[in-house]
Amino acid sequence: QWCDERFDFQATFLQCLAKHVPNIYSAEMDPLLEKQEEMVQAAVLYPLECYLFGEDPDIFLEKLQQSGTSQLCGKVFKGGETTYSCRDCAVDPTCVLCIDCFQNSIHKNHRYKMHSSTGGGFCDCGDTEAWKAGPLCTKHEPGASSSPKENSECQLNEEIMEHSRRVFPSVIKYIVDMLIWEEEKELPLELTISREKLDSYYCVLFNDEHHSYDHVIYSLQRALGCELGEAQLHTTAIDKEGRRAVKAGQYASCQEAKEEIKRHSENVSQRPLHVEVLHADVMAHQKFALRLGSWLNKLMSYSSDFRRIFCQICLKEEAGSEKPCFISKLMLWDAKLHKGARKVLHELIFSSFFMEMEYKKLFAVEFVKYYKALQKEYISDDHDRVLSVTALSVQMFTVPTLARHLIEEQNVITTITETLLEVLPEYLDKNDKFNFQGYSQDKLNRVYAVIYDLRYVLVSKPTVWTDRLRERFLEGFVSFLRILTCMQGMEEIKRQIGQHIEVDPDWEAAIAIQMQLKNILLMFQEWCACDEELLLRSYRECHKAVMRCSTNGRSREKTVFHLCGHTLESRPYRVSADPVSIHLPLSRTLAGLHVRLSKTGAISRLHEFVSPGEFQVELLVEYPLRCLVLVAQVAAEMWRRNGLSLISQVFYYQDVKCREEMYDKDIIMLQIGASLMDPNQFLLLILQRYELADAFKRIKPTKDQDLIKQYNVLIEEMLQILIYVVGERYVPGISNVTKEDVIMREIIHLLCIEPMAHSAITKSLPENENNETGLENVIDKVATFKKPGVSGHGVYELKDECLKEFNMFFYHYTKTQHSKAEHTQKKRRKQENRDEALPPPPPPDFSPAFSNVVRILNCDVMMHILRTLLQRAVELETHLWTEAMIQMVLHLLSLGLLEEKQQLQKSPEEEVTFDFYHKATRMGSSALNAVNVLMLLEKLKRVPQLEAQKDTVNWILQMFDMVKRLREKSSLTTVGATSGSEATKGDETQSTQDKEKAERKRKAEAARLHRQKIMAQMSALQRNFIETHKLLYENTLEAQGKADAIMEEESISSAIDYSRIALGPKRGPSVVEKEVLTCILCQEEQEVKLESAAMVLSACVQKSTALTQNRSRILELSGDTVDPLFMHPDLPCGTHTGSCGHVMHAACWQKYFEAMQLNFRQRLHVEQIFDLENGEYLCPLCKSLCNTVIPIVPLQAQKINSEDAEAVAQILSLARWLEIVTVRISGYSVKNAKGEKQNLPAFSNKGTGNSALEFHSILSFGVQS
Repeated sequence: QWCDERFDFQATFLQCLAKHVPNIYSAEMDPLLEKQEEMVQAAVLYPLECYLFGEDPDIFLEKLQQSGTSQLCGKVFKGGETTYSCRDCAVDPTCVLCIDCFQNSIHKNHRYKMHSSTGGGFCDCGDTEAWKAGPLCTKHEPGASSSPKENSECQLNEEIMEHSRRVFPSVIKYIVDMLIWEEEKELPLELTISREKLDSYYCVLFNDEHHSYDHVIYSLQRALGCELGEAQLHTTAIDKEGRRAVKAGQYASCQEAKEEIKRHSENVSQRPLHVEVLHADVMAHQKFALRLGSWLNKLMSYSSDFRRIFCQICLKEEAGSEKPCFISKLMLWDAKLHKGARKVLHELIFSSFFMEMEYKKLFAVEFVKYYKALQKEYISDDHDRVLSVTALSVQMFTVPTLARHLIEEQNVITTITETLLEVLPEYLDKNDKFNFQGYSQDKLNRVYAVIYDLRYVLVSKPTVWTDRLRERFLEGFVSFLRILTCMQGMEEIKRQIGQHIEVDPDWEAAIAIQMQLKNILLMFQEWCACDEELLLRSYRECHKAVMRCSTNGRSREKTVFHLCGHTLESRPYRVSADPVSIHLPLSRTLAGLHVRLSKTGAISRLHEFVSPGEFQVELLVEYPLRCLVLVAQVAAEMWRRNGLSLISQVFYYQDVKCREEMYDKDIIMLQIGASLMDPNQFLLLILQRYELADAFKRIKPTKDQDLIKQYNVLIEEMLQILIYVVGERYVPGISNVTKEDVIMREIIHLLCIEPMAHSAITKSLPENENNETGLENVIDKVATFKKPGVSGHGVYELKDECLKEFNMFFYHYTKTQHSKAEHTQKKRRKQENRDEALPPPPPPDFSPAFSNVVRILNCDVMMHILRTLLQRAVELETHLWTEAMIQMVLHLLSLGLLEEKQQLQKSPEEEVTFDFYHKATRMGSSALNAVNVLMLLEKLKRVPQLEAQKDTVNWILQMFDMVKRLREKSSLTTVGATSGSEATKGDETQSTQDKEKAERKRKAEAARLHRQKIMAQMSALQRNFIETHKLLYENTLEAQGKADAIMEEESISSAIDYSRIALGPKRGPSVVEKEVLTCILCQEEQEVKLESAAMVLSACVQKSTALTQNRSRILELSGDTVDPLFMHPDLPCGTHTGSCGHVMHAACWQKYFEAMQLNFRQRLHVEQIFDLENGEYLCPLCKSLCNTVIPIVPLQAQKINSEDAEAVAQILSLARWLEIVTVRISGYSVKNAKGEKQNLPAFSNKGTGNSALEFHSILSFGVQS
């Protein structure tokens, strides 16, 4: 009857459904799936297909299948399925292939990554925009199917198209109407047949992510009284399909069941389960709608014409009505649908819109149109992201042409940022800053999805900029700056004074958002840098935003600070007393844009966009500087009352995951400040913010040890930042380096610590937006791969020619990495018999915009700082300086000299204005005892605590000399006059250096001989082993027979041989073996003899309760009542002595222990894991805890006179010995009872009438006759 043209297809179709559907899906409680499917095919789908195709459906579909396939693969991934991405060819990491396409593509020979899909992804084979090369696998290449290329997609004939245009709208409308049908008891009129309505209902339970399996099973068992097995079946079905009828019956009984389930589930968890009562017919039609959805899905996989018709109908809006089109209705309803329905809907979208590029674009436009509503629905929904329609964004936003179209036409960047601003306001405080205290983790994870969308849109930079794209992007950027404004200065903290913070604030959310935004910030900066005009305009917008955020602290009056003839006016602010925040994304974005201005050269036009009067560089520097001061004060333990949250924030601030957009940018901001401010003013500002203004004035220091220690750490941290500001130039734009250079330098410094495995290096390098570190491109230039041995893994070792790049103060080293690298490099130089100086490598030149930064090295304030610290070291005010501090001063001097040397070598002397040498050799003041830096360095060589820095000092003095010669090249006459005095001075240094070299040589030689000897011993042992075993193998068979005879022989011989008696009157002479030991400290061997130098074992003595009889008794170690040598029978505790068995000369050990104490005094801020004050130390070799040493006593040959021994045996029989011991014990207890004030037991003859003989010490019996 459908075939008849006169009939209204829609009405007939719906009548047919109304008749059959309720009958097919009547038994919802335990459905017979095969039977239902048969009835569906027979009653509805078969007639429908016959009408549509005009012939037998099976034959027709077979023909369609033969005729060719689409170029796109279009496979939709299930959860847990393996996907492949090519690291060489994929445009971004979201471009993936299914296993079949991957196996048949060129990418299987490239560097690829495998992932486990979370479900809902889409194979990108055939998408030319997803791959730089090899977009098609051999299966999907146009020539792959048998048919000729032109006919790759069979054109359907007009008649079928006509039928499709009649069938599809009705089917789609029915599906949409049924899925978004809200009436629980009624059906739409056209689906109700005249027959009376049955009172047959289902109680339907829906899936959610809040309740666990056990909750649901428990609630069902209690509410419905069903068996455990049945409840489990229901629950599994609900989790898989999204909903399930758990009870059938009349309306009243189902309603009752619904209330029961809700009540029980609320008892278990905060929310009740989602339960509804649906009429049997409604339930049936909704099920059938999904079945029709799968049918459409199948149809569309056969032909592109079907797909196009479907898309057209879905996108068609009713003329004159405001209602959204079919597909938008479904998307907007997505969050209300159950799991099964969502899956069908998403599959429909995948198989239709995403297979046709033009319709994908139109779908994306619809998607962006309703983007805000969809994301808000998703955020308040509780299903996983995979099941939400918002997860489809990745399929559209990552297509470069589509992303650009959406930015230009739909303003998608602004839409996404506004969505973020609309879903986050609950976290805003009264100042419009974010505050994530008491946030919900689940909700924030949903907000991250929006941030990810922003990342997808920005993933590929445009190559061509149109005016419209520029305007739209800038609009989006300004909108994004509004989010950053809410983050600038969020979650401010104030230093706790007096008492510890009670509850650690939540810090994870803010840092997590910072991590999510890291790549987006970098991508925005990269996009801006593509186009000069755009870069300057975005810089202006960003600068305005920073200024708006920085004006709020202007209320205080300015104060003036003087130091060595320079003054600084600034508003008073102290990090240790005022609120400070670690989150400054605006300032850091500005720093990133500034560097890109410098790199592209657009900086020359900056004054057109931001006038010098508006620029206010002091304000720009202020906030990042506060942040660095906070880090320094945390290191100085001034914030320890603020708890762990601050320590964690500081850790992430410098960690590889965040540092690119936090710590690194703050250093850059200081460099911008140094390049634009007067150098003296800049340093005064830094001194003031580090709260060190008083530390460098001649004020008598306090006696407060903690305060001095604090000052020392702050000075160290400040010097370190100054080293970074002047020396860290490996940023494209700050100097003329490339990204490859930067990565190479990172790798070099990692491998200077120790050889590392590939994975360890990757973990320590920052990832870009495509999750790549760039390691593979450069690693072979700087390192060689060492294959693994039998066990372990292969490691990269640094090439020798790269060692000269090592900079001890590399700004990405942690404190432990710094000391480890320094130790490794010094040890290496020592082995090569070279001096231990580790000067900085010559840095690359600053780019023109930053060339003024070096002026801070030779300005007056810097000289004052360097002189003051060197003077303290020379005058041995030990508490006012540390070795680390002097090391940094020497590093700064080295940087200054290197800079001047490089400038002198490049241009003639009269053009070089950088006069570091001149300033360093100038007197500090006009006083009589004034000194300059050069004189201080000469004195520094004589400071015993700085023995380790002697080589560095010598290197710097040589550099001074070299710069002086370069300066004097022009005036040759002066050289002759000074050379005489220099020669004598040179000779003195030469002779001391020779002595040092000779001593080094001797030690190296001794070590070499020692190594040789060990090798010889080992090979001897090996030979020995082989020899003995050769005999063993030959003798095994004979040995069994001889064994008994040998036993007899031995017993006879032992009776005769006196030399084997160890104790008693007939004891034989003892044989002394020569014992030779090696000192672990100086590596020299020595025989243990009475006349040789004493040797000791490292040992640990401690209380032990291993054999105690009475644990409750506590030993009072007070004075005289206790004798440590005589134990109470309870054995409350004894002494345990253990040794790791490592031997040292007593003298070497003494030296080592003193050195450790000295080191500890200087490095007060380093946490010690042992108590030096109590004499604890770590064994130099195995690092086990020790607190004493045991002397090694040589074995002496004892000759015993057998007559003497017999005489003793007659006097001291066993009975006699026991008698003596009992007398002693009684004497001892009498003494203890009377509380005599003696420490050792005195064996007097009180209370016992025996002669004095008994009270000889037991030890005195031995040799007397």
